[in-house]
Amino acid sequence: MVRLAPVAAPQKEEGLVPVPLTSKTFATRKEAVLSHMQQEGYDVLVIYADLEHGSNWEYLTGFLPRFEESLLVLWADGTSQLVLGNENLNKSGKALIENKPVHMPHFSLPNQPMETGESVEDTLAETGIQHAGKIGIVGWKLFTSSFDDNAHMYDIPAYLMDALVHICPKAEFSNATHIFIGADGVRTVNNANEFAHYEFGAALAGNSMLAAMDAVVPGVTEMELGGLLNSCGQRNSVVTIAAAGERFIDANMYPTDHTVSVGDPISLTVGYKGGLQSRSAFAVHDESELPEGQHDWLQKVAIPYQTAVKAWIESIHVGMTGGELYNVVDSVLPKKAYGWKLNPGHLCADEEWLCSPVFPGSTTPLRSGMLFQIDIIPSVPGYNGACCESGVLLADEELRGDIAVQYPELWKRVQSRQAYMRDELGIDVPDEVLPTSSMTAYLRPHLLDQTKALRG
Repeated sequence: MVRLAPVAAPQKEEGLVPVPLTSKTFATRKEAVLSHMQQEGYDVLVIYADLEHGSNWEYLTGFLPRFEESLLVLWADGTSQLVLGNENLNKSGKALIENKPVHMPHFSLPNQPMETGESVEDTLAETGIQHAGKIGIVGWKLFTSSFDDNAHMYDIPAYLMDALVHICPKAEFSNATHIFIGADGVRTVNNANEFAHYEFGAALAGNSMLAAMDAVVPGVTEMELGGLLNSCGQRNSVVTIAAAGERFIDANMYPTDHTVSVGDPISLTVGYKGGLQSRSAFAVHDESELPEGQHDWLQKVAIPYQTAVKAWIESIHVGMTGGELYNVVDSVLPKKAYGWKLNPGHLCADEEWLCSPVFPGSTTPLRSGMLFQIDIIPSVPGYNGACCESGVLLADEELRGDIAVQYPELWKRVQSRQAYMRDELGIDVPDEVLPTSSMTAYLRPHLLDQTKALRG
């Protein structure tokens, strides 16, 4: 029953400010990791980080290693060492995990001073890791291949893995990334403080997307739209997209001085910690201005897509399996007909894609505290895509109560978002589904007509 209809646009959300993670949250995170280590018999975890692949490291330290590489060596007794390069060495004392710093200039930028008489192996031996019996390697990737030995595939640099194997010839090594992002991973659920921390970025992305959508007019440049998407000096979790017409011309991913014309397909994406907003629509007033051969795009792509988004939101609940949610999407928007390839929904946190419990046959239960992106990407030959990717938190009554008590202003925003989706978008949002932005599920297919959107 989804249709194009008059819909009041969401309002810009005011008063958004970053919410820091508490020392209690970090202590709880560390305890959870140590508990998993004990259950699996690990003596030590070696957790790798660089700027793009550092969120498991950041989960325990509180920050990313900026432009260098680093290791967190976490022992089963709770002690730890941070192995750091030249420019991060002084950040050891800033970390939110008690640690002993170990200097490894090999982690520094090219041609920085290497004034050390130690090899990589010598430096790693300073941690005492050569005395460990069972060592877990944590990069960022959860390998799930049906053909490879996933437990013994490692996504850390070879020079580190080779050194570890050489100085620990009798140790048992395995990939331990699942402790963080596996089916029961510690990072797959969030408490009230973590939700408040991540909600800031998700809501900021929503405000930025609303501003950019409202600015889509003939003659505006991609760079002008991109400038509206990026906001408040926050670090993006993905490449910001502001594209009019054909994308990736001459392999370029970034906004240019190309201007919007009537009839152009428009792609807009911005993401921060905690959430992403993405839209794919047209710079038109109505269907008559759609490109030749796509005048029925609304019926062929956009409405079926939004029907799937509505079904996804109305169906998800604590205790269902990822496979059941997958089947909901496939029944409403059949994969064979609509060509979507990725898992239709995934978790996020510090990074845009943490992992996904939503895949065929998944028995992973969806738990309270899971922070989701609604990520369904139809691909119908001959037609532009449709997209209103955005986020929700799955929260049981206890977690909702914690949020309401600890963060009352945030809770008011959540309730306002739920009411908007029910009243304006015609989506019967369950109480345990908390929209992370005022823009969740808002799709304006004809961007030059700000009075209408798709609603149930």
